[in-house]
Amino acid sequence: MQLLDHVSIGVPDLDAARPFYDAIMSALGALKVYDRPAALGYGERCNAADTQSSCLAVYLDAGAIEPNKRHWCFKAVSRAHVDAFHAAGLAAGGRSDGDPGLRPHYHADYYGAFLIDPAGNRVEAVCHSAPA
Repeated sequence: MQLLDHVSIGVPDLDAARPFYDAIMSALGALKVYDRPAALGYGERCNAADTQSSCLAVYLDAGAIEPNKRHWCFKAVSRAHVDAFHAAGLAAGGRSDGDPGLRPHYHADYYGAFLIDPAGNRVEAVCHSAPA
């Protein structure tokens, strides 16, 4: 069961966020589904014929982003996708919050990477599978 239908991340400057989220979502294979003046969308929204999809919205929000433990974690189909997510995010203005690698304290095959977006939001990509 996939728990989340959709999630929204607020940023104070959509123009600064756009290259970052375009890059990391592309690295994970998520399509951009809309680009509006106040929001970006990636993935696919659920509908009556497709109840398994999920969608990320990045929307304009002037609220302050304070350091905290909250983050959004995206599934990656392979460790190479996690590596690509991290590299793409760094190249698009993000900061590393944890290089790609195993996190065996979660489980033996947990391979993740952590980034901080240009606004200060924390994001992660994870692959739970053992290497092929």
